Amino acid sequence: MTVLLVEDDEVIRRSVAMSLERYGYRVRVAADGLTGLELFREGRHDLVLLDVMLPGLDGIGLCRRIRETATDPILMMSARGDALDVVSGLEAGADDYVVKPVDTAVLVARIRSLLRRAAFVSPAPGPADPATPAGPLLFGDLSLDPAALEVRRGGERIALAPTELRLLLQFAAHPGIVLDRQTLLREVWDYGWDGDTRVVDLCVQRLRKKIGAERVETVRGFGYKWKR
Repeated sequence: MTVLLVEDDEVIRRSVAMSLERYGYRVRVAADGLTGLELFREGRHDLVLLDVMLPGLDGIGLCRRIRETATDPILMMSARGDALDVVSGLEAGADDYVVKPVDTAVLVARIRSLLRRAAFVSPAPGPADPATPAGPLLFGDLSLDPAALEVRRGGERIALAPTELRLLLQFAAHPGIVLDRQTLLREVWDYGWDGDTRVVDLCVQRLRKKIGAERVETVRGFGYKWKR
């Protein structure tokens, strides 16, 4: 597994890279956003780990540039962890975030969680799962094929990030049922604890923009419901 680490602080960059390498990851590093973008475009990476504050092109801008063409898992790091950094990162397309300084075990756990999600939504050749529906699920002009992991709206294919696709699959599997944020964190983000529910809310917002805001209903005080 290859991680692209973009971090301008040399001490943090070396420390994180060495820690990830001890866990068996191959790490490519960049000290600024523009270099990070060049490295991303040059090769394949299983995950991108971005600092928010970067010289030249900041982490938010870099995240947006990556999301223009790719759905690779993105984990953002914030020194402050305030609402503005978190919301801006998630709105730009990041799948998750951590606050620096971050414990190595926590960082690796987050990375593993993101990679599991990405593997889950990467179709692989082999015999069909008998539990998988034979054909696409239709919701008005929205078509979701759980076997091929393809989503189309009005016949046009929609590119969803791994977390967005897992969230959509979770909603579609429970039409008309209210799913609270803790359940979504557990089933979609693989969190075995009460993580920050802003991750859920911002991912729902991104999903709504792509599939139609009317399809996911907010149930105030509880969570979200997929309209039948």
